[in-house]
Amino acid sequence: MVGRGASQNCANKHILVCDDVEDNCYFLQMILELEGYTVDTVNSGEAALAKIEVETFDLLLLDVMMPGMNGYEVAFRVQQNPDCQSLPIILITAHEQGLVEEECKVRVDGIIRKPVDPETLLAQVQAILQ
Repeated sequence: MVGRGASQNCANKHILVCDDVEDNCYFLQMILELEGYTVDTVNSGEAALAKIEVETFDLLLLDVMMPGMNGYEVAFRVQQNPDCQSLPIILITAHEQGLVEEECKVRVDGIIRKPVDPETLLAQVQAILQ
């Protein structure tokens, strides 16, 4: 349930949210912070890659459809970087899961459909970060 407060396994878990729509970033950040996660947000694939270069994250929540570099390209580049290959990635998309899996040439740890259901989001995040 949303808003349980920080549980032990959320403490010190650092999540990067990447979405070109500021409202989406804010929405995801609020849900995750209510659970006790530390959340940073960026609004482009380029910004996500730059942030990952200088900070350590436990999870990347990545919108698929963004101008410039899309989520597939970001995921591919993250996994080409030897320092980031083990970073778990959850894709967020309005597309069907089968289509996303077909398009995505890299391993991702989860796919969440838009509109994002907070319970689904938290269940996937918690499962990956345990």
